[in-house]
Amino acid sequence: MRLSAALPGVLALSVLTVLPAHAHDPAHHHESVDASSQRESVKGIALHGAGHEGHGRASAHAPIGVMGDHMHGKGEWMLSYRYMYMDMDGNRKGDSSIDPVTIVTMEPNRFFGMAGQPSTLRVVPTHMSMEMHMFGAMYAPADWVTLTAMAGYTEKDMDHTTFAGGAGTSVLGTFSTQSEGWGDVKLGGLFGLYDDGVNRVHLNAGISLPTGSIKESATVLAPNGMTPRLRMPYAMQPGTGTYDFLPGVTYNGHSGAWGWGAQYRAEIRLEDENDEGYAWGDKHALSVWGSYEWASWISTSARLSGTAQGDIDGIDPQIVAPVQTADPDNYGGRALDLMLGVNLLGTKGEVKGQRLAVEAGLPLYRDLNGPQMETDWTLTLGWQYAF
Repeated sequence: MRLSAALPGVLALSVLTVLPAHAHDPAHHHESVDASSQRESVKGIALHGAGHEGHGRASAHAPIGVMGDHMHGKGEWMLSYRYMYMDMDGNRKGDSSIDPVTIVTMEPNRFFGMAGQPSTLRVVPTHMSMEMHMFGAMYAPADWVTLTAMAGYTEKDMDHTTFAGGAGTSVLGTFSTQSEGWGDVKLGGLFGLYDDGVNRVHLNAGISLPTGSIKESATVLAPNGMTPRLRMPYAMQPGTGTYDFLPGVTYNGHSGAWGWGAQYRAEIRLEDENDEGYAWGDKHALSVWGSYEWASWISTSARLSGTAQGDIDGIDPQIVAPVQTADPDNYGGRALDLMLGVNLLGTKGEVKGQRLAVEAGLPLYRDLNGPQMETDWTLTLGWQYAF
């Protein structure tokens, strides 16, 4: 789907979904003064439940790893910073682990037949870490809509083992590649659909702009002992290179010390390929969580997060190497993670309206397309300030 053809439909979906939430509000029509005042009072509590009212209790917040989880009251701002870390060690194919020797003796090299390319993979990634610094801002021009903007700076490091020659299990050596830079900028909005003071539902709609680089390169150790500088594989690039639609829907519930919720989010590519000839697979993610408030300033949470993503469509002709990360078919799959978190909320004085939170994650299940790096654990630290 081309961007020019898709954008009108995206905008129409957002507008048509939002209009009923405020255009037919009976609080503005055919009520007595007393009834109208009462309705406006209830409406104010509901519309601000995730904003002014919700900021006063720790259990009203979703885990810090959930993006776009709450709306704000008219005129309210929120600034945020998240530090995210992911550690990957070893490899997995499908739902089973796979060792380096099996990879270099059994896994075919899709580039076999091209100059200097062996029949099997000869370079194996062994460890990867990714750090991201995510900066966000939210503003509510009206009670029924909150605008969002996010930008992230990523640092990636991947270790490799190179096996000598075109066959065999002799190790030639090891090397590491690094990349860093700003990723794709995400702009969007949260649109209120329902709020009765306990249960809240809103629509997430946004667009990802291809501001991140997809041309980063590094020096590698080839099986023949040479050290050329090559374009790094897709996983090491800061950006995607495509415009993406970011739809979703979020449900939050809050009663007393308990909080709960669910969120569906997606990344839908609006272009068949980027300037380098490929597009990442569409991604779908579903989270469900529950939290308990031990005091007004602290809550703990548990979350299940499931994702499903297709492989990369197309290929960058400059990414050619006997390593699994160079093959666009070796991306995507299904994953399920368990997340545990803590929220700390400032309720008085200079820290009022501020939130510190942490969430750590462990993999429960993986079914990956081809050999891929295996996630060991994740960590998100976050700060938010609403005013």
